[in-house]
Amino acid sequence: MTIVEIDGFAANPGDISWQPWKEIQCPDGTVCEFTMYDRTPAELVVERSKDADIVITNKVMFSDEVMAQLPKLKYIGVLATGYNVVDTEAAKRRGIIVTNIPAYSTPSVAQLAIAHLLNITNNVAGHSDSVRKGEWSSCPDFTYTLTPQMELAGKNFAVVGLGNTGIATAQIAATLGMNVIAYTSKEQSQLPIYINKVSSLDELFQQADVLSLHCPLTESTKHIINREHLALMKSSAILINTGRGPLVDDQALADALNSGSIYAAGLDVLTKEPPISGSPLFTARNCFITPHIAWASLAARERLMSIAIENVKAYLAGKPKNVVNK
Repeated sequence: MTIVEIDGFAANPGDISWQPWKEIQCPDGTVCEFTMYDRTPAELVVERSKDADIVITNKVMFSDEVMAQLPKLKYIGVLATGYNVVDTEAAKRRGIIVTNIPAYSTPSVAQLAIAHLLNITNNVAGHSDSVRKGEWSSCPDFTYTLTPQMELAGKNFAVVGLGNTGIATAQIAATLGMNVIAYTSKEQSQLPIYINKVSSLDELFQQADVLSLHCPLTESTKHIINREHLALMKSSAILINTGRGPLVDDQALADALNSGSIYAAGLDVLTKEPPISGSPLFTARNCFITPHIAWASLAARERLMSIAIENVKAYLAGKPKNVVNK
């Protein structure tokens, strides 16, 4: 049996051993053949996967057209929580099991969401650079600010998506003294005591001082940040997106930032990754972008690899887990 890791570099740029993958045993007791590619362009996906029984992918797409050319393929393991890189319905029709990695990066993603928020409200790096340039030394006063210093206590932290990461981020916000609000189908009695339910999505947008996105990308959530919803928000509002890039209409957000309709945005994900040159968000006012790093702490990636291996072993034992296309 053959296992092919089609794009392993992002999850493991060399600081985690691949050896456990090379020791996975097949049902007949032999060791499975394991091949790893750092990156695979679209035109080589079929060629590199054609002999694979199991494919492990992070961001390489597996469409119905691609899977149709891989008759041996029986399992796709996605090295992420989100699994929109695979046409799961087509996989199900073809008898291909698809699994994901739930909750592996929750602490790390929550941490970066708050890091973006604190960067916007306190501009620590900007002030530190100013001091290094000698601007404090030449200042006639004992203090100065380059940007407004904002206190978060008492402000409304609105969460879209109350999964593991949304709740973890909300808990940190509550610890900072923020009022956490969410629009959810859950009853108030089912929510943590620090989260208050609002009656509608429009109300959530209207009340938010900070809006943090943690929902999966679906047809209903694509471009949930659009011109209409942005128009409901306060001019002082801050948007944080550590979820999925297409949750945001890039041009609509850029226009809202440049016009002052909202104050700032902290983004770890974009619609296209790597982004296209000339993205309107690159030059948008008060827009801070990191290159999809929320998930990438060593601790999170070690958990990712461990769970991925256990997923494969469970499948080989005839008891697959974390299946997303049952």
